[in-house]
Amino acid sequence: MKYDFSIDDLGKRLIKSPLAINNFTDNNKRLLFNSHLDNYLSCTDKKGRPLSVEIAGPRDKIFFNPSQTRAAIVTCGGLCPGINDVIRSITTALFFSYNVKDIIGIRYGLRGLNPHLGHELVKLSPELVKDITSIGGSILSTSRGPQDVNVMVDYLNRLKINILFCIGGDGTIRAAEKITTEVNKRNLKISIVCIPKTIDNDLNLIQKSFGFDTAIDKAAEAIRSAHVEARGAFNGIGLIKIMGRNSGHIAAYAALAQNDTNFVLIPEVPFDMEGKKGFLTILRKRIKTRGHAVILVAEGAGQNLLRENELALEKDPSGNIRLLDIGLFLKNAINDYFKKINLEINLKYIEPSYLIRSVPSNSSDDIYCNMLGQYSVHAGMAGKTGILVALMKDEYVHLPLGAVTSGRKIDPQSDIWFRVLETTGQPASMKN
Repeated sequence: MKYDFSIDDLGKRLIKSPLAINNFTDNNKRLLFNSHLDNYLSCTDKKGRPLSVEIAGPRDKIFFNPSQTRAAIVTCGGLCPGINDVIRSITTALFFSYNVKDIIGIRYGLRGLNPHLGHELVKLSPELVKDITSIGGSILSTSRGPQDVNVMVDYLNRLKINILFCIGGDGTIRAAEKITTEVNKRNLKISIVCIPKTIDNDLNLIQKSFGFDTAIDKAAEAIRSAHVEARGAFNGIGLIKIMGRNSGHIAAYAALAQNDTNFVLIPEVPFDMEGKKGFLTILRKRIKTRGHAVILVAEGAGQNLLRENELALEKDPSGNIRLLDIGLFLKNAINDYFKKINLEINLKYIEPSYLIRSVPSNSSDDIYCNMLGQYSVHAGMAGKTGILVALMKDEYVHLPLGAVTSGRKIDPQSDIWFRVLETTGQPASMKN
């Protein structure tokens, strides 16, 4: 796949940065895309040089005059641990580092950029955001679904917004890309900067999304509880359904973090229910030999099994296919199977997804969110636009919005999946 990592600027940076530091980031400082010696020349730019990515950080000259700058923050999509940390970081970095005092919060996601819906703006300040990291969710609230791009850009222009910070996932990034295109078409000087938010950790090119570490922590707690329940009953089975629409990152890493899991079912690895190699047969063997089992299933796993009757595909407001409930399907299928073979089991079903999404972030994510917010502010004040600030190979970088899409999956041949198989003891394949 060919990438273009060139970054757009609103214009020349002519204003001396107010930051009292010596280690400004040179605009030509870049990170090699391929870091291994044997393939670093497999991807090259238009000039034949090894492909590289622009490093994030404060520039010595900035585009916007801080005293005249008005910034806005919007949070979109589903909830995720750490959103409030990012809001706080952006607000305090603007206020204290750049002396930007005019900061507003957009309520209810992209809905708030449609003035016809009547959502009031929030005046953000260090005083308002000082304690918000201790609570989950978003103080600005959020929503799913698109709004008319012309209406949103009209409103941004009317509000005299100079920098728009968008906190969201794949759908938000696509919307921000459309907003950037319309802003450029009108020759408006509005910087669009995105901060990636997807608890599933499934964005391409990005090392890690914020909230992921917290999700692993909380998922591990659910596994521990399921294991206690399973061990506490005759032929006990703990079944946990967890987030993971198209990728099984949370399930895989949670299983590695908490070694009590015996089966991990993810969207990337199909499985059969019946038959000699099927999941139910393997589960029966586990129950007969060990007397208990813990099963962790990602919400997007086994959808082909649920759609055998060719149910029409429905989509949510964000354009995602509505998933059928693999958790309840497995719960019923397991109970029916063991009843049919006349083997007593005691199954406990746990679904902690909304508890995980809504909790405050842990210390690891706190640090990450703070860094993302600060680097985003440096990018916005420098006049970078149409970008996403992200972590790549342990460096904070600027990525063009068009290069970042969802779809990063766990490769069934990868080292991570082999580690999961080794940890759980489950077969590499449960397909006949």
